[in-house]
Amino acid sequence: MKKVVIMAALLISGVFYAQEIQPKFEVVGNEVKATYFHDNGQVKQEGNYLNGKLQGKWVSYNENGNKEAIGEYNNGVKVGKWFFWTDDTLNEVDYSDNRVADVRKWSKEVLVKN
Repeated sequence: MKKVVIMAALLISGVFYAQEIQPKFEVVGNEVKATYFHDNGQVKQEGNYLNGKLQGKWVSYNENGNKEAIGEYNNGVKVGKWFFWTDDTLNEVDYSDNRVADVRKWSKEVLVKN
């Protein structure tokens, strides 16, 4: 009986304290490529660091592996066009000096008609 209780406690603690998948870091030239993961093992986010700051293209994915966002950083600052996908819409966001300068929303209906 004691063994059953101990095994049940271990099983329950394993469920509540599931091991988080550690990010992967790889040196590429003078940058560090970072890949972060969802608990199910799918890639959550990937991009590069330069001198400890976000740099270049970053892409985010949902737990099913579908792209959720893509954008660019320059020395840790959001720049240019960013795209955010949901089930029904695509949001196009323009950044200037790390601030939102313009937002355009595209629905599936508009995307299908064009």
